[in-house]
Amino acid sequence: MSKDFGHPPLAEQNRTLVLERLKEVSEGVGVRETLTVEWRTQPRHVEVIDMPVDSLYYNPSTHRIRAQRSHDPGRDRLLDSDPWCGAGQDYLHFLLMALPADPNKPDPDFEKLMESLRDFKQNEPGLITREGILVNGNTRRAALKELGVTHMRVGVLPDSCNWDDINAVELSLQLRPDRRRDYSYINRLLAIEEQVKRGRSVHDIAKDFHVRPATCEQDLWILGCFQELIERSKDGDAQLRLLDFEQQQEKLRELHRRYVKETAVNRDSAELLKELRLAAIAADFSKTDVRLIEPDFKTRYLDQRLPDSLKSSAGTAAVPGVAIPGLNRSVRAAAPVVAEARALTDAVLKAKAVLGKEDGQLSERGTAATKVFESARSAIEDALEPAGKDARVRKRKQAAPDRISDACQDIEQCVTDLVLARASKSLDEEAFDEAVVKLRTVLAKLAHETARTIKAPGDGVVWLLDAAQQEGA
Repeated sequence: MSKDFGHPPLAEQNRTLVLERLKEVSEGVGVRETLTVEWRTQPRHVEVIDMPVDSLYYNPSTHRIRAQRSHDPGRDRLLDSDPWCGAGQDYLHFLLMALPADPNKPDPDFEKLMESLRDFKQNEPGLITREGILVNGNTRRAALKELGVTHMRVGVLPDSCNWDDINAVELSLQLRPDRRRDYSYINRLLAIEEQVKRGRSVHDIAKDFHVRPATCEQDLWILGCFQELIERSKDGDAQLRLLDFEQQQEKLRELHRRYVKETAVNRDSAELLKELRLAAIAADFSKTDVRLIEPDFKTRYLDQRLPDSLKSSAGTAAVPGVAIPGLNRSVRAAAPVVAEARALTDAVLKAKAVLGKEDGQLSERGTAATKVFESARSAIEDALEPAGKDARVRKRKQAAPDRISDACQDIEQCVTDLVLARASKSLDEEAFDEAVVKLRTVLAKLAHETARTIKAPGDGVVWLLDAAQQEGA
């Protein structure tokens, strides 16, 4: 059930004006403009009219800036308690113009939208309720308002429209494949979560969002991670916000894939990997750096580089058993090394939250947070250097076997091609013979280098060397 924000102050005036203009359209001559929307699971054509820009209201429940509302907690509380007042609507106007990842900066996409509206006018109509609440076109209204345009073309929803309808129609319009301006990543995750809370199946939600069900489940896992990190970052009045993770999409998707793979082998290793990578993500490392972190990263590279202050805070993490209610039993909790990694992640999160709250102020609290954050980042950065070198060595070690595997797949495909060529009598036998001769020469070179490299040959290498010897290579 969606939250009911009630009716705006100009609801009755807008309703009267909408009825008048709908009547004018129905009685007029010429081509009538309509807009097709998904209305309660069925397509419906609604009439398009002109409405004064200043009479329209931004939708306080819009998914477009759901995460960004936490940018200013005071104004967010005001918006929640009185969404139709001037200050609440002004806050929505500000967020619609702002960069999703950092509302303190203007959004280049909004500037492009303004330029398009200035040069080509409004190409597509917005969508409103009869009370003048914008269901679609909130950002366009903000751009038109900035440009000083007095009227906006909008479709009008049926009179029975409620807040559940508003949210459902907004999602159906914004998730069309041809939409012009995507939701930000976090707001998309929140929209998916909202659909889950309404009792819809993941399969149906994935269909609406034009993704696979597995991707939808991955997005829900990532949102759960973000919400957990926010809770763990709380330090007094300082706490991270969802919008602080706006740029972390690909890092968390890679983490999810790697976490699922590791969980199938060892749950503790998977949790250790997750905590270590989350600490690196919180410390603002790049995707390529985070990718180098594996379950052995802490013991092989990080522990000897962590300062004692961070080691001591990690070492205080208790690892009690987890009690099962009603059974008077407990199961083993996470391994101590996982608890230590979790404590390190918590320290980085809390420091980052304080730094965001202090905003550069040179207070004692801010100085302490800066020291923790920079110490953790420096230790992780130092540990990434040998981890990167070892990763490159491992990659080189795997290069030769991988190439042999690829060649085997090509030869297997060649067998299939030979069968097909025999049936159609289309084989170029001379070209095939030349290719086989080249294969013999290459195998001889491979055998020569293998004999020089491998000192304790296995069955495969023995076969290769014997074959080369028989050929007199």
